[in-house]
Amino acid sequence: MDLMEKFGAAAAKESIRQFCPPRCYELAGQELHFVIDTGEETGAYLLHFLDKRQLEWSKGEGAPKTETYECRKSDDDTYLLTYTVEGSEPRENHTWIIDMENELVTLLRCSLGENPMWPLLVESHFGFGIIQIEGKEHTDIRRHGFTNDVTGTSVRWTYGNSLSTVHVYHDPHWYRIGYPRGETRSADGASGIRALMMEMPSSDEPCYYVKIKEGMYLVSCTEQNLEKILGARFGFRSNTLCFLDNWNRLTSVGRAFGTWTKEGQDQPLLMMIGKYGSPQEVDDHFFTDPIPYLI
Repeated sequence: MDLMEKFGAAAAKESIRQFCPPRCYELAGQELHFVIDTGEETGAYLLHFLDKRQLEWSKGEGAPKTETYECRKSDDDTYLLTYTVEGSEPRENHTWIIDMENELVTLLRCSLGENPMWPLLVESHFGFGIIQIEGKEHTDIRRHGFTNDVTGTSVRWTYGNSLSTVHVYHDPHWYRIGYPRGETRSADGASGIRALMMEMPSSDEPCYYVKIKEGMYLVSCTEQNLEKILGARFGFRSNTLCFLDNWNRLTSVGRAFGTWTKEGQDQPLLMMIGKYGSPQEVDDHFFTDPIPYLI
């Protein structure tokens, strides 16, 4: 029996979810106190993990809210936790990077509806702070923060047995899709998503890079230009894809949040992602081509 023949096609249908690691339930039953003291989302937060899938969260003296969460690990001590705020309109997503090793935390709050010209556009807001441990003073002044460490890197990320992309981190605030040396856009095929991408002035999209610790970075990109130019034709509408990239292992976990338009109907999207990396050289112009969306 050829197991690849038997299972390969079905596995490939999972797309960017195929290599996603299993859910992590280690936080079930715990209470975590976060103090965000840097960035846009400052304040004290309490997360109470009721069980393997449900948590309550509150900010300051606010009433607790119950959400369904997803949790994955990027290494033995670092968690990516995410949930969509139930009943929020426009929709809002919270993604936490919980760094137990350094007792630090990052909050990425993504929301729709802030731009009246593009109501499905997702905007990103970051806060950085500490994990407050009872009876222990946190004296380290360091926090997670924005970085340009990743600039100048290209890597092939593989999401499934038949799906991979090359990311080119050419600018501290942008990223673009690259192609291996010797390949061109036409060589990648002319159907589906890649055919639509060929209509774009470039694949550049705004991107945030946050250093979590040595060898680990949060990379968050939002498909805003695809939304503005292709809209419903592309299907995936201004989705924010954030990845907790572990460069020590060349593996990554992440989530996608936004909107999916199918058969004319807009549907909320929240999807977990897994991928692994491999070195990939691209032609030099991918690092030097101007960004056509900027003057």
